[in-house]
Order: sequence, then structure tokens, then C-alpha cells
Amino acid sequence: MRTSRPARIGQYTALLAYLVFLAFPFLWLLSTAFKPPRELGSLHPTWIPKNPTLDNFRQAFGEQPLLQAALNSLTAALGAAVIAVLIATPMAYVVARRRTRLAKAVTGWVVVSQAFPFVLLIIPLFLVLKNLGLINSVPGLVLVYVVWALPFALWMLAGYVRAVPPELEEAAAVDGAGRVRTLVSVTAPLLAPGIVATGLFAFITAWNEFFFALVLLKTPEKQTLPVVLTHFIGAEGVADLGPLAAAAFLATLPSLVVFALIQRRITGGMLTGAVKS
Repeated sequence: MRTSRPARIGQYTALLAYLVFLAFPFLWLLSTAFKPPRELGSLHPTWIPKNPTLDNFRQAFGEQPLLQAALNSLTAALGAAVIAVLIATPMAYVVARRRTRLAKAVTGWVVVSQAFPFVLLIIPLFLVLKNLGLINSVPGLVLVYVVWALPFALWMLAGYVRAVPPELEEAAAVDGAGRVRTLVSVTAPLLAPGIVATGLFAFITAWNEFFFALVLLKTPEKQTLPVVLTHFIGAEGVADLGPLAAAAFLATLPSLVVFALIQRRITGGMLTGAVKS
């Protein structure tokens, strides 16, 4: 069916409006990060700073341990993404290939668990980490992020496994390969786009997570970047807007860079999952 010209114009207009809606916060944050205090307090704000300055970045790094916080966030996010993918991949294979009641129950539980609010999980997780001696530690936070990311990673990877033709695994079995060898040598390479996409979502979720890090990490040198950003807000709720914008801009860069580097692989994985033999 051919789309009429007014309909195409309406579609492109809606798409442009959506892109502006998505880009506006980031562009405004970038503009604020380079504005001097006089422009930040102006009654007539402008998009482009009239006198751009790097003082906000210098002040942000001088007031708070941003580099250490970024290293803590990177450790927690990368560790959670890698561990979650390593655990979820074989689990997703079993759930996708075993059409049993137990597999259906696991899938249902995965979907239901996504509706649980953070508040219901923080108390039991806190008690478990306390018994393990992992309170106020980055490894303990990694464990929490793995638990939180596993259901989504399992559900996502199971869809990719179902897109892999079972005939390939049957051919490997005829050649004498066992289940583990088939998963490692045949299925896993075909799941590479899905594994990358799942790891990316797990990484970004852990990188941006705030609530668990706020409750579990108390020592300043162990806190993650989202928690350290709150230190730019004073006791009376007044934000130091310039340094806060500079620090927040730097905090958004890693996830944007990671997504830009592997977005082609994610798109390829989505197209692969949409094609069935």
C-alpha cells in the first residue's frame, strides 16, 4: 500500500517531534554545563552560552570524587552485565528448547517478577548481603544488579534462542556433539547479537541505577556516580546547577558511547530474530 503525501508529512512531523522531545534534555544539559553563573541565573536563558566556560567541570571535579565514582559505576555495571549474560544464556537455552510446564512456569515468573517494585526487594537483599558480609561493597552491589537484571536477560535471550533453527542443533547432534558443545559451538555464535544487546541493556540499567546504590553504599569512596551527583544539591534543596550539569553530562557519555559503538550489532540482532526459516 502506498502512503499518501499528507500521511507521510504527518509521519515525518511526528517523528521529528519525538526526536526533539528525546534530544531536548541532553542538549539543554550540555548548554547548562558550559554556562557561567551569570548566565545560569539569567531571566532570559539562551540555547548557546554567550561566554562558554569550563569552570563548572573544574568545580565539579574539585568538589566531588567523580573519577572514583565513575570507576565504581563502571565496575558494578560491567560486572553485572557480564555475569548476568553468562548465567542467562544457558538458562534461556533450556527455557526456549524445553517445552515443559516447568519452562512455561519459569517464563511466567520472569514476566511477573518485572512488576515487583524496588521497595519489596531491598529488605531481603539487604539481609542476604549482611549475612554474606557484602554490605557497603561494590561486589555486593554487583550481586544485587545481577539478581535484578537476570529476569529481563533471560526473557530477552530466550526470544533469540527460539529464532535459531533447531535443525542446526539436530545436525550437530548427528555429528556427535553433546548439549554443551552444541550450545558453545553452534548456538552461541548465532546468539552473538542478542548477547550483545542483552549485555548492553544490563550495563545501562546498572550504570544509571540509583536506589540500590544509595541504600547499600555508605562510604563516599565506594559510592557510584548517580549517588555522588546528589551531593551537588545542598541541605536546603538548592542545586549547584553549573557543576551538577557538568557532572551529569559526563555521567551520560559512557552509555551513549557504548550504544553508538554497538548499535549496528543490536539492529542486526533484531532483524535476525525477526526472520524465521
